[in-house]
Amino acid sequence: MAKIISKEEAAQLVQDGDVVGINGFAFGFGFPEALVKALGERYEREEHPQGMSLMFASGCGDGGKSEGTFGLDHFAQEGMVKKVIAGHVGLAKKFSGFIKDNKIAAYNFPQGVVTHMFREMAGGRKGVLTHVGLNTFADPRVEGGKMNSKAQEDLVKVVKIQGEERLYYEAEPLKVALIRGTAGDEAGNITVDKEGVLLETMHIAAAAKNAGGIVIAQVREIAQKGSLDPRKIAVPGIMVDYIVQAPEEEHRMNVQTTYNPSYTGDLRIPTSHVERMPLDSKKVIAKRCAMELRRGTSVNLGIGVPEGVASVALEEGIHDWMTMTIEAGAVGGIPASGFGLGASVNVEALIGQPNLFDIYDGGGLDIAYLGLAQADQDGNINVSKFQGRMVGCGGFVNITQNTKKVIFCGTFTAGKSNIVIDQEGVHIIEDGSFIKFVENVEQITFSGKYAREHKKDVLYVTERAVFRLAPEGLELIEIAPLVDLEKDILGKMAFRPLISNELKTMDIRIFQNKTMGLDSIQ
Repeated sequence: MAKIISKEEAAQLVQDGDVVGINGFAFGFGFPEALVKALGERYEREEHPQGMSLMFASGCGDGGKSEGTFGLDHFAQEGMVKKVIAGHVGLAKKFSGFIKDNKIAAYNFPQGVVTHMFREMAGGRKGVLTHVGLNTFADPRVEGGKMNSKAQEDLVKVVKIQGEERLYYEAEPLKVALIRGTAGDEAGNITVDKEGVLLETMHIAAAAKNAGGIVIAQVREIAQKGSLDPRKIAVPGIMVDYIVQAPEEEHRMNVQTTYNPSYTGDLRIPTSHVERMPLDSKKVIAKRCAMELRRGTSVNLGIGVPEGVASVALEEGIHDWMTMTIEAGAVGGIPASGFGLGASVNVEALIGQPNLFDIYDGGGLDIAYLGLAQADQDGNINVSKFQGRMVGCGGFVNITQNTKKVIFCGTFTAGKSNIVIDQEGVHIIEDGSFIKFVENVEQITFSGKYAREHKKDVLYVTERAVFRLAPEGLELIEIAPLVDLEKDILGKMAFRPLISNELKTMDIRIFQNKTMGLDSIQ
């Protein structure tokens, strides 16, 4: 029973200056909320532990959508954290504000790189050697992954292996691992069967333990030693020092959901229960994107507009002949949206996040749909930094750099607008005031140069126009019915794109409030 302690006792184990690895994804999947909250409360009382360094692949927060403090925002206290290496931070509004204000030295590495960094450290290696991030902001010849001016260390190097460039991301040994599971027995064995994600739980634990650090696991239930199914144990007891049983309100599946059995495979719900999209600009984009799907393809969907592709595929009756994936580790099913981001309804398989990024990095994805927040004349995309505020790239770099076909999708402009869709096409009554097609993106999250050099198939889909990445730059290839080329497209761009000699009108079926017959695609 010596391994079972309270969350307050666990918080006392973390020392000033410790390097802490934390599990979690997006809105709280796999995140040890009870442990992090206890650390925040201890700091409020004692101003300890000070000067911690944090490592996490996906920074959990509530996106400012729920009341109170959640996730990484417990760390948003002056002096508590001195440094962070992360894949994403944008959902923790207070914490990311500290980064913007230079209160924390912060580095953003591609999410897959961070998950692999834990695995490399677990095996006694000092960092990650990979092609992922070349020519993007992570490349030291661009920004070196530095989120702000307080980040002065050079943690990324360019090296050559057999004449080819690679990036080397340096790691720092963990002193503490904060992980989460469903049940833990008296010997420290941990299951994750009710979590909806596997993440890099085992790798974080092994990285800390093998470096002489401590591993603290938050669980929902305590079990008798030897009573857990060994096939369900994700982290063996030899890797766990302490277990904390969390109260139910601090061990939700995510910030909003106590438990959804369709995320774990314990229950399959009728797909008719999945809400359909209204016919608006976002659905038009999703319908045009869905036209690129083919049978037997593996797919990744990003957050926001790309999520609509899953809804359209369901309406069209084609969801069962493609396999959708989410970088948190879900394979198959229908990717959840909103607070469910990271899980899949009626999931078919759950694997570790580092394992899924192995598939992504090796080119195992057929097609990916990612957000289009900002694009420029060279085909570069920015989804990670806006007006100086770092959101983080998440898995965007890994996925876009290595997938066979990449489709960026989003509205043509941003801001308040009044755009009406009907069976005739697109009526732009009031356009968004913010231009998204700029001369130069604020940060290069996707490199058009790298994509052209590697002959990637890349499309940029909006509600009124479709572009492709040509050898000379961005090329307009389709325009929506009723849209004026000069006024509604070229007049709303900071640069003039190439215009195809075979400029087409977008398929009229996209703008009709009925299915398009995509189930006939071969």
